[in-house]
Amino acid sequence: MSLNHAQTEAVAHNEGPCMVLAGPGSGKTLTIAKRIEYLITKYKVRPEEILVITFTKYAAQEMKERTRRICGPSSYAVTFGTFHGIYYGILKWAYRLEPSNLLTDEEKYRMLRILLPKVGWDQEPETDEEKDYLQELAAEIGNVKNNCMAIEAYEPVKYTTEKFRALYKDYEEEKKKCRKIDFEDMLIQCRDLFFNYPDILKKWQDKFRYILVDEFQDVNQAQYDVVRMLAEPQNNLFVVGDDDQSVYGFRGAKPGIMMEFMKDYPKAKRVLLDINYRSSAYIVNGALRVIGNNKIRFEKKIEAFQKADETVHVQEVKDPVQEAEYVLGKIKECQEKGIAYTDIAVLYRTNIDARAMSELMMEYQIPFVMKEHLNNIYEHFIAQDISSYFHLSQGEYSRKYFLQIANRPNRFFSRDSMKGGTVTYDSLREYYRDKNWMTDRVDQLEWDMKMIKDKTPYAAIQYIRKHMGYDEFLKDYAAYRKISVEDLFAVLEEIWQNSKGYRTIGDWFEHVERYGEILKEQNCKKNAAEGVNLMTMHAAKGLEFDTVFVIEADEGSSPYKKAVTDEEIEEERRLFYVAMTRAKRKLIISYVKEKNGKDMTPSRFVSELLFDV
Repeated sequence: MSLNHAQTEAVAHNEGPCMVLAGPGSGKTLTIAKRIEYLITKYKVRPEEILVITFTKYAAQEMKERTRRICGPSSYAVTFGTFHGIYYGILKWAYRLEPSNLLTDEEKYRMLRILLPKVGWDQEPETDEEKDYLQELAAEIGNVKNNCMAIEAYEPVKYTTEKFRALYKDYEEEKKKCRKIDFEDMLIQCRDLFFNYPDILKKWQDKFRYILVDEFQDVNQAQYDVVRMLAEPQNNLFVVGDDDQSVYGFRGAKPGIMMEFMKDYPKAKRVLLDINYRSSAYIVNGALRVIGNNKIRFEKKIEAFQKADETVHVQEVKDPVQEAEYVLGKIKECQEKGIAYTDIAVLYRTNIDARAMSELMMEYQIPFVMKEHLNNIYEHFIAQDISSYFHLSQGEYSRKYFLQIANRPNRFFSRDSMKGGTVTYDSLREYYRDKNWMTDRVDQLEWDMKMIKDKTPYAAIQYIRKHMGYDEFLKDYAAYRKISVEDLFAVLEEIWQNSKGYRTIGDWFEHVERYGEILKEQNCKKNAAEGVNLMTMHAAKGLEFDTVFVIEADEGSSPYKKAVTDEEIEEERRLFYVAMTRAKRKLIISYVKEKNGKDMTPSRFVSELLFDV
């Protein structure tokens, strides 16, 4: 395993701080492993004095195995671990913590759910969106700690300041009562421990005299503060990362910390691993053209080791369904060339962008693997409403179907009017026999169900929306619940557009059931290796594939619609850069002209790739 000039320079670094800028495919894992070997064999550092920190257990295990293959038994005493794993170990030693003291995600969400009404929170989520809502809220709470800020100085991104601060304080109090700490507390409490007890800090400083940090661009302020304290006074801190791949701003990471490192250690050695061994020259040069539009970054000149092979292809398609058909056609071509499904990836900004693709793959029986859990759109309350209307139209008079749609839109039907396992229009008319205006409503519902009985699902949904007032109901519902009406209509439009391919309501029911079963299987076997890889750009970080498709490269998707500030747009561009540089040989980027009934605009990143802007 020969090293290039830059890798050799990084590996041979002796003492003091060093920052290695490691672009995509530049051999950073090999460089770290060879550096450990060099420390042990050349500089005679005791293995037990070396600490290697990564961000995931998988990365830590991979780094350990790679190092042992290179160094052999001499590396067995080197400590490998994640930030949270290492810091938890220190807290466990200091405070005798037990696993039962750690707050699970489910416990955290349950706690927040109970506390929300106590602080007068008026944004309590609907059941369908509750988990996502609580996850976002928990992430915002975590950001306070990740950024090492006092709650009095923290301005929440999307919540009322006063109520958010009250919720935060109640949450912290509740945790103390339960003798629990959450994920972020491990960082803050370790930081406080070192601040308050210099003798304990010295013990760990003496233990770990050489510290290597992988994926340094992903550290947050709390992690950085602790690792800096640990490295003192020798400051044998060897950090490896790429500011252009800093994509975890939502949990406190920011590329500025890499800039900060050079300010904190002005005499630190800096090495650029400037050869990309993964991607062809067209892909490397195209990706550099895009990322070069970011203002806050280290300038890098990176060369591709692979020759220029196939050009980066950009494809315009009509809509997500046509896009899925196009990608599936290209995947078939890959198969004919002998490229395995497992060496193909379809990347997208959010899971929502994968729905049309996953449905079509399922229809054409192309095996696929999803790394993240994909929510079933047909479990959304809007889909449940449509499904209930469809069931009623087919003469299925179960009470649950009537209850689901009774007042969507509002017909002023009461629950008492729908007692028993089966409800009929006659039983409803009998209940309201003294109120002609209510029996008229029952008659109208019965007539509407007859009207959609034999329609195609697409035409039936259009009838429900326009003739029965479902669109107006959604507007009122969004206003009452204080949620985004655009998000609700996006779900409705997607269900509507996806129904085009089904001739009868019965066909639609079969599809929904089959899709749910396959999705459940996918969500249960996330780690399976057989099939085309469908994943978000975030999940693809650190991976590589022969052929990569980046889909829905449109404004609002990538960059994501919620990114508005310059910093957020730059992070979106870094995420697009990460997606592009997953490809080894072939990169295809597609954008849609319309989605869910709306005209779309190609992503600015596509323009930056194609033209100098």
